[in-house]
Amino acid sequence: MKQTCLIIFTLILAAFTLPAQIPERAEDISPLLIGENIPDHVLKAPDGSDQELYDILREKPTVLIIYRGGWCPFCNAHLADIQSAQSEIVKLGYQIVAVSPDSPENLMVTDEKHDLQYSLYSDSDGAFIHDLGIDFKAPERSVEKLLDYSGGLNKGILPVPSLFVVNKDGKIAFEYINPNYRVRISANLLLAVLKELKGV
Repeated sequence: MKQTCLIIFTLILAAFTLPAQIPERAEDISPLLIGENIPDHVLKAPDGSDQELYDILREKPTVLIIYRGGWCPFCNAHLADIQSAQSEIVKLGYQIVAVSPDSPENLMVTDEKHDLQYSLYSDSDGAFIHDLGIDFKAPERSVEKLLDYSGGLNKGILPVPSLFVVNKDGKIAFEYINPNYRVRISANLLLAVLKELKGV
């Protein structure tokens, strides 16, 4: 009996200590849901400094964009589209924060290329993306780009492009997550969502 209990305890312990499996496909992710809290993480700013996510979130309700990287043309188009509505988003009382596996140096390249007026942060090793439940194994064609753009820290983990609206306490008020990386929420639809959330 004691031996059986020990085996069961060992199996339970192993289940909690084994690293979570990373989905093979974008369609198989299990993201956090509306009403859940975004996990706190230390991210890197373009200047290489550490930034606590919850310190950022406490400033204002946040439009949190998770994108694949500066190498992705669909991501760049989406970042530019959101930039086009940035002033209206700010007037509604929100800030915009975008996170990718790119290294701080590559964030600077993206920022300068698009003259973005909002903040970019690095999650090069994918720990934050993983805790959001939106990571999956990158197809072979993307692995080298991820490794290069992350400064060698990302070993082939891609985020499903996602957009969260997060309250100052870290709670998710809205999310748009699409496994088809070509399809993103438009700036106009986002503005409609933010106005609805604000009761405008």
